[in-house]
Amino acid sequence: MIEYDKDAIVHSYITGFLRAKIRQSDPLLLSLEEYASEHSVPIAEPETARFISVLSRACKAERILEIGTAVGYSAIVMAKASGAEVVSVENNHEMAELARENIRRAGLSDKITVVEADAKTCLSEISGPFDMIFLDGPKAHYIYMLGDCISLLRTGGLLVADNVLYKGMIADKAHVVRRKITIVKRLRKFIDALMEHPQLETAILPLGDGVTVSVKIQGEDV
Repeated sequence: MIEYDKDAIVHSYITGFLRAKIRQSDPLLLSLEEYASEHSVPIAEPETARFISVLSRACKAERILEIGTAVGYSAIVMAKASGAEVVSVENNHEMAELARENIRRAGLSDKITVVEADAKTCLSEISGPFDMIFLDGPKAHYIYMLGDCISLLRTGGLLVADNVLYKGMIADKAHVVRRKITIVKRLRKFIDALMEHPQLETAILPLGDGVTVSVKIQGEDV
């Protein structure tokens, strides 16, 4: 059994090449990457961060919903790239406060709102529509938030979910860590739900820790 094989999804030489091409030049974002590494705070991998930056620009996002703020890294990346209003949901009080401070330091307090709440229960109270939704919170909860996310997304909007291949555990049972079995099972259900949902067209990408990108192709819930 392999626990957290860092090369389970993408070979290290590929990851190294990608990251060498997208070295962080923003001092604040670089400091957040360093803080996250030192304090074991999960944030988007550099190549994934660049990807959501590109997506937010490409879809001309004006409103973005993020599930899982952490230190505010991804919210800042997307707001800087697109100029969009970002609503970011974070259930941990300390993280929410730290994110607000980082957002203030980025000069984006007028663009990014951190909602301190449990996304599983608060999404029904958030007003849509959104042009893009970035799921990067508790992985075992993705499947339970999918319906609300689709309802909040405009037709033609993008639903992006990070860590969906989960260190290779989703694709290969030899990589599954016993204490992660529940997360693995729920992520597999989530991916199946995305691929089979009549309102979505989805691609699965072996980028970072695995990313899905879904476009909403029908306007009415079914």
